[in-house]
Amino acid sequence: MSFIESVPARPSLAATVSTWGEMIKFSHSIFALPYAVLATFMAAASAVPPTFPSWLQIGLIVVCMVAARSTAMTFNRIVDAAIDARNARTAQRAIPQGRISIRAAWAFFAAGVLVFLLGCAAFAWFLKNPWPLRLSAPVVMLLCFYSYTKRFTRFSHLVLGIVIAMAPVAAWIAISPATLGAPAWLLMCAVACWIAGFDIIYACQDVDFDRGAGLYSLPARIGVGPALWAARALHAVTVVALVGVGITGGLGVLYYCGAAAAAILLVVENAIVHPNDLRRVNLAFFTVNGVVGLVLGILGALDVCLRVTRT
Repeated sequence: MSFIESVPARPSLAATVSTWGEMIKFSHSIFALPYAVLATFMAAASAVPPTFPSWLQIGLIVVCMVAARSTAMTFNRIVDAAIDARNARTAQRAIPQGRISIRAAWAFFAAGVLVFLLGCAAFAWFLKNPWPLRLSAPVVMLLCFYSYTKRFTRFSHLVLGIVIAMAPVAAWIAISPATLGAPAWLLMCAVACWIAGFDIIYACQDVDFDRGAGLYSLPARIGVGPALWAARALHAVTVVALVGVGITGGLGVLYYCGAAAAAILLVVENAIVHPNDLRRVNLAFFTVNGVVGLVLGILGALDVCLRVTRT
């Protein structure tokens, strides 16, 4: 065999990007991003006089959101690498398989933190709003803290929901901190319960492993059936909170159509997963939740735009 033949082929650029995208679950950014964008438009509309967010504001919100989420997911993959390697469902992930080294993951984590901090600093530099930069370090610490919670509390799902649900409140603070109020906090409540609920559903796949590994997922602690009822209760709170957002935010028909569609999709999500049949968990987790966020975010933002146009 020649020397050239013995050298492993380097992965293509597309394969490398795909590997990194899979590791940080880049496609999952669609879960919280629509809510952050909705909060961005609502915050701008709450100003006197009501206005639209600038393209710079929208762009910085998206950059900060994607950077923060990528940072959090990379940290989670690093600290969970040994656990993932022992779980048959997660053993094929990039770090346990050696397709991404721990050193490379730490470098990516550092780059994500840097991009997030620069995005927050841009709000202070270009838009004269220092609050994103002031709150950036605590946000990063909270994003990383979640990764340890399943080692000591069954409420790790709710912690995840709260951490991700900081996105709409953070977006509101970045756009109009003086008008932060009930709509933003209710939107945070809706997202927190929504995320926590579907994370509980997702965790049902790993009940046996979590019990054996001494992890504190809710399904492992109380059983799949009761955990699914907890998810349904959380999603019911989500719907109530979304109605509260519409009332306190003065939103109109388009928003309520989006909220109604989200409610129907949440019913579907909870109906297709049963304690003795978890085959549709991925359908519930990936497809349905992606549609929930997009529908509500798009219709809600359009509703706000129409309201601003009329003023």
